[in-house]
Amino acid sequence: MSGFSIALTTIDTQDNADALIALVLDARLAACVQASAVVSHYVWRGERKREPEVLLQMKIRTADWERLRALVRERHPYETPEIVRVDIAHGDADYLRWIGDVTG
Repeated sequence: MSGFSIALTTIDTQDNADALIALVLDARLAACVQASAVVSHYVWRGERKREPEVLLQMKIRTADWERLRALVRERHPYETPEIVRVDIAHGDADYLRWIGDVTG
């Protein structure tokens, strides 16, 4: 394992996404956050839902995961937000070094 991960969350509006991105970057918990408009289809409390959301992909040091997870959980408007981590098995050494430099 490389020691780096991609953390994912979805959020309801671009304004809320921008606010969360600012918190994460200012705390140096991610080197880069990509925001993409998506449409999520899911089941919530027995009902099928379809909602526009913003998907955030955050490039992080795995060591920062718990701090990032706690920050997202605290500031997220959803009752049960998606907060997941995908570990990077392999990545370009220069790119991973940059993540470490920006967040470390």
